[in-house]
Amino acid sequence: MAITDDLRKTLTDPTPLYFAAGTADLAVQQAKKVPALIEKIQAEAPSRIEAVRNTDPKAVQEKVTAQAKEAQATVTAKVNEVFGTIDTDLKKLGETAQDLALRSVGVAAEYAVKAREAYEKVAEHGEQTVRAWRGEAADEIAEIAVAVEPDAEPKAEDKAEERPAEAKAAPAKKAAPRKPVAKKTAPSADK
Repeated sequence: MAITDDLRKTLTDPTPLYFAAGTADLAVQQAKKVPALIEKIQAEAPSRIEAVRNTDPKAVQEKVTAQAKEAQATVTAKVNEVFGTIDTDLKKLGETAQDLALRSVGVAAEYAVKAREAYEKVAEHGEQTVRAWRGEAADEIAEIAVAVEPDAEPKAEDKAEERPAEAKAAPAKKAAPRKPVAKKTAPSADK
């Protein structure tokens, strides 16, 4: 039965649908920003194109060559430093590997929690979006208004006071106590 309950819960859980609706709504919000970005790029494009045209290819090549030599020197220095400091003790390397594995498990768990929080946040946004699409947001505002102004409806206590005195005077019936069920004993096989 646990499998059927899990399956039923999975199939009736609206969270993935809310997540999809939230993702779609966020995508629409981002898409609305695209025309402004295009206008900005169109405005900046002529000046950038002109800057590229005025750039000397030899100067760019020299700059790239200098950066490549610097990067190669840095990498060579780091590699020599790493190889020079490697401890050949296998036990220490094993402990380090185990420590790194445990750390990576912790980091993976942390990212899983963050991913779940982000998923729930987008799903919540999607639920609000779906409610707005359905017009349920107006229903919630009406419910809040009733909660803020409770005088609009009489309270349950007031209704109880309006009942006739006869209804109040009627004693409440008590349920009869349950008798314990006698256990059946199996006949012994000794006979």
